[in-house]
Amino acid sequence: MDAKAFGKMKRGKLVPEGRIDLHGMTLDQAHPALNRFVMTSFSRGLRLVLVITGKGSREDPYDPMPRRRGVLKTQVPLWLKLPPLAQVVLQVTPAHIRHGGEGAYYVYLKRQR
Repeated sequence: MDAKAFGKMKRGKLVPEGRIDLHGMTLDQAHPALNRFVMTSFSRGLRLVLVITGKGSREDPYDPMPRRRGVLKTQVPLWLKLPPLAQVVLQVTPAHIRHGGEGAYYVYLKRQR
């Protein structure tokens, strides 16, 4: 991704061409949905898509058992680095506040050849 396009994306000036909302899904539901969405977007020739993960449930400071916060938020970038998605994903960046902020990612896809 060139510097000019990256700057526009970070400022929220680029509009994502597609989006998927994963929050509320389990890991078993979200992983195949993400794979299907990214591969379909790539085959349609889209370049910038938005993946909404949500921020995760709030932590209770009085809970004696610490719980992981934002499981999808941590898993989605890892999934995007694994095959088959790694072959089509060029870059993953946290989204601008206009497009979901900490609860979403911009996924920049490679050009189809």
